[in-house]
Amino acid sequence: MATVGEIYDYIDTFAPFSQQQSYDNSGICVGGRDMPVKKVLTALDITKAVADEAERGGFQLVISHHPVIFRPLKCLTAEQPAVALANSGIAAVCAHTSFDSAQGGMNDLLAQKLGLKPLQTLVYEEGKPIGYVCTAAFETSAAHLASQCKKRLGCKVVRYTETPASIAKIGICSGSGGGLWRAAAAAGCQAMVTGDVKHSDFVEAADNGFCLIDAGHFYTENIFHAALAEKLAEEFPELVIERSKAFTDPVSVI
Repeated sequence: MATVGEIYDYIDTFAPFSQQQSYDNSGICVGGRDMPVKKVLTALDITKAVADEAERGGFQLVISHHPVIFRPLKCLTAEQPAVALANSGIAAVCAHTSFDSAQGGMNDLLAQKLGLKPLQTLVYEEGKPIGYVCTAAFETSAAHLASQCKKRLGCKVVRYTETPASIAKIGICSGSGGGLWRAAAAAGCQAMVTGDVKHSDFVEAADNGFCLIDAGHFYTENIFHAALAEKLAEEFPELVIERSKAFTDPVSVI
């Protein structure tokens, strides 16, 4: 039977935890290496609902992208997801920025999902690669690119700035990368796809005739489940791996 430590070590081979950003808290956030694992639940975030889902479903491990403990906890209560997991004897392995920058990681998955071909790294932060400069299969417009993001990623809504330019090169950064549009523009891109874009970045991008697309933090990262499950199934065929049904986009739109 696989253990938490063995699964952690395997993830470390393709998304090294040592490559996480200094502010991050990727790794084994709950539990210990020797805990046996038969069932794995994957989730973008570990909420109390996800912890309850894991307990009801008899899972021994939850693997998430965002760390279940990100900021220091000043107290411990039963309602906190990490405490709920610990009380149920369930471990948590979280692969955040280590997976973002990995070859075959989050930004590669985003490029594949959008049908884009990565050309080069967009920027480096703390010596680690962040995002890509990509080419599209054919030149397109801002509206068409935004509509493709909505369709391919399943977004509820996509916000974007218009540009009269024909778009052939596109910067991408999963999660939160609105401020990187300037680096994308400097690299010759006419557009950037990311999430969590600030108003000021939209204003400046529009003023410079640049197409800045906010497809949402959730939708640009909630694409890792299938790839992670496939990798784990190859290495640990005995594992039962399921995707969380309890965690969905927490934002409603009208």
